[in-house]
Amino acid sequence: MARTLNKVILIGHLGDEVKMHYFEGGNSIGRFPIATNESYTNKQTGEKVTTTDWHNVVVRNKLAEICEKYLSKGDKVYCEGKIKTREYEQDGVKRYTTEIHVAEMMFLSTKKGAEEGTQYSESKPNATQQSVSNPSISSAEPEDDLPF
Repeated sequence: MARTLNKVILIGHLGDEVKMHYFEGGNSIGRFPIATNESYTNKQTGEKVTTTDWHNVVVRNKLAEICEKYLSKGDKVYCEGKIKTREYEQDGVKRYTTEIHVAEMMFLSTKKGAEEGTQYSESKPNATQQSVSNPSISSAEPEDDLPF
């Protein structure tokens, strides 16, 4: 098989405010950390253990501006994108960082007044905002009021 796939799906809470960087030409990048939790019971001690993983998230352009406007620390979000590792130099030392470059996201809970369940996408510039009330129903299929 010659094909490969780089896809990440995360549901977690923002660990900090969105940090924006603006560039010439109107482009922008937003960065923020997301925390995901895993809970299990230790079989030997019987105590509940929760571990937290932190992920560095990167959003671009219109999606970054929407995140800056509506998201704040503690908000729960669904993010879908791909993993990228980049190299940079700091004080003469090569360093590496792994980031999640998000293409689509959904706000699951917000404090700044965005409609919960609103989906945002970087890949569809003409349809950047779409309300999702029931994700199992496709908007292309009409709903019937038939009893069977």
